[in-house]
Amino acid sequence: MRILLTGGAGFIGSHLCDRLLADGHRVVVVDNLVTGQMSNLVHLAGRDDFLFLKSDVSNFIFVPGEVDAVLHFASPASPNPRSPFGYPALPIPTLKVGALGTHHTLGVAHSRGARYLLASTSEIYGDPQVHPQDETYVGHVDPIGPRSVYDEAKRFAEAITMAYHRFHGVDTRIARIFNTYGPRMRADDGRAVPNFITQALAGQALTVYGTGAQTRSFCYIDDLIDGLVRLLAAEGPGVHEPVNLGNPNEMTVLALAERINALTGNRSPIRYEAAESDDPQQRQPDIARARALLGWSPSTDLDAGLRRTVDSFRPRA
Repeated sequence: MRILLTGGAGFIGSHLCDRLLADGHRVVVVDNLVTGQMSNLVHLAGRDDFLFLKSDVSNFIFVPGEVDAVLHFASPASPNPRSPFGYPALPIPTLKVGALGTHHTLGVAHSRGARYLLASTSEIYGDPQVHPQDETYVGHVDPIGPRSVYDEAKRFAEAITMAYHRFHGVDTRIARIFNTYGPRMRADDGRAVPNFITQALAGQALTVYGTGAQTRSFCYIDDLIDGLVRLLAAEGPGVHEPVNLGNPNEMTVLALAERINALTGNRSPIRYEAAESDDPQQRQPDIARARALLGWSPSTDLDAGLRRTVDSFRPRA
């Protein structure tokens, strides 16, 4: 297939680009590089099966030639208000890429008869009152809170994707992505894994916001990419409904910090700071639907994935 991938210079997008090319597809990446990095794609320069277009899908999108599939992965994703690349620092672009960008990319899929895959998020569930979260849970989200620009952009993106499927018959897929980590994360991304690794490699105290008792489920990037590729290729009943992709092994943020200190040999203590506003207290995917539809579940051990991630950060330390 010839595949249009928005946000392809980002962390997840660039790994997905590598996998699609390895599987024999041709890939056109569209990215405005607000949060993505060309360093993630430099190894693909000069390939006949790869094309990079610097463009903002929130404004307009034109892709010459045939398009067999559209994968919309463009969006800021970090909730950290101290990061210049997080959605608190980019509220309007985040809303626009979730709303207008999704509309534009769906338009491409509709006009070309292409399959469509939306990168949605576990933030759809907000601070959940159901645990673990399955795809039938409608969420507990503050529509005007600090995280609302991302949460509501993705909720709208899911709504318009389903509208294009139901009204126009577009062959759509929706992946609800839970916390993912691995090489190519920005060191200044602001999320827990890159923050902890960067601090640990510098011999600094690891900063935990709140008590650290809030839970997350961390999925290694290779496992997520495998799930996304399976979802794109899936056929049959249920594939148009949202599918959770993440690791169901839940752990506290404090336990993650202690694990990274142990893996890096960092002897500095944990430093506690005030809790983030609107920070979800529990986050764990129910992946029964992914197992049934895709035959998918993550297989990378947390320590193995963290070691690979730490090794990728060492040259930048």
